[in-house]
Amino acid sequence: MAERLQKVLATAGLASRREIERWIEAGRVGVNGKRAELGQRVEPSDRVTVDGKPVHIPGPRTRPRVLAYHKPVGEITSRSDPEGRATVFDSLPGLKTGRWISIGRLDINTCGLLLFTTDGELANAMMHPKRRIAREYAVRVLGDPTPDDLAKLARGVRLEDGPARFESISESGGEGANRWFHVTLREGRKREVRRLWEAVGHTVSRLIRVRFGPVRLDRDLPRGESRELAPGLVADLYSAAGLDLPPGLSEKQKDRRRPARAASKRRTPGRKGATAKRDRPRGGKAPARAGSDGRKGPGARKKAARKRPRNDRR
Repeated sequence: MAERLQKVLATAGLASRREIERWIEAGRVGVNGKRAELGQRVEPSDRVTVDGKPVHIPGPRTRPRVLAYHKPVGEITSRSDPEGRATVFDSLPGLKTGRWISIGRLDINTCGLLLFTTDGELANAMMHPKRRIAREYAVRVLGDPTPDDLAKLARGVRLEDGPARFESISESGGEGANRWFHVTLREGRKREVRRLWEAVGHTVSRLIRVRFGPVRLDRDLPRGESRELAPGLVADLYSAAGLDLPPGLSEKQKDRRRPARAASKRRTPGRKGATAKRDRPRGGKAPARAGSDGRKGPGARKKAARKRPRNDRR
C-alpha cells in the first residue's frame, strides 16, 4: 500500500514530517533516481534516498520502538558536539535501520527520564504544545520558598518568552538551605523550570525529570542506561499523543506494560552503577546493586581462603 513519502520517512525515524517536507522542497530526497515531490506516494519496493544515501522503507508490520533513558548530568541532548562533550546518543543501542529520535530535550545540568523513539511522527506529536503532555520534575532549590512564592508559581509569572506556570507543585522534603519539590509542566520551553524558580528569587541546584506523559523513571534504571518500553506503554504514548496505533501494535497489547530488560550500558568510564545520591530527592532509595546484601561472591571467598593459613582452611 502506497503512503505519502514524508510519512514513510518520519515513521522510519529520520525526522519529523515537517522537517522531511523541508528536505523534499530542498531537493535532498530522491525516489527511484528522480527528485522527489511533496506529497508523492511510495511503496516498500521503491528506492528512496536522502542526500544520495539509500533509506530502508519499513514494511507494514514494522513496530515502532521507544526507549526510556536515564540521562546523567554532563551529557548534552545532541548527536554531536564541537567541544567534544558526551552526548546522550553515545549510550543508546544501535539500530540496523532508521535512527533514535529524542522526545524533547534535557539541558546538560539536568538528569532523569529522556525518551527516544524510531518514529519521528510520535516524537513530533509528543513535543507539540497543543498536546499539553505532562512533564514532572523533582527539584531541589536553594533557600526556603514562602507560601506566597509557591502561590505565584502556581498562578503564573511572566518570563521573557511569555507567561508560564506550574500545573502542580508540592513539597517533598529537605531541610536547611536545600528544599525538594515536585512540579509538573505541560510544555517544554528551554530551561523553563529553572527560569520559573528564578522569577521568584530561588536558584535550582538539582533538577531531575521523573515522568513524561504516562512513562515514569524506574528506580532500578541506573544512570547512563536505557530500557525498551513494553508494548502497552508504547500504546499509551500514542494515545497521549493523539495518534492511531501504528502497525505492529494492537489494543490487546495495552495491558502489557511491564518494561523490558535494560537495553544498553554506558561505555564512558566512571559513570557506571546505580543512581548517585546527588541525583535523587532526599529520602529516595538507590537501586540495589549486585552484592549489596553483604554476601560475598565466589571470587571473594576464594581470595579470603588464600589469605588464611593452610591448616585453618575448611
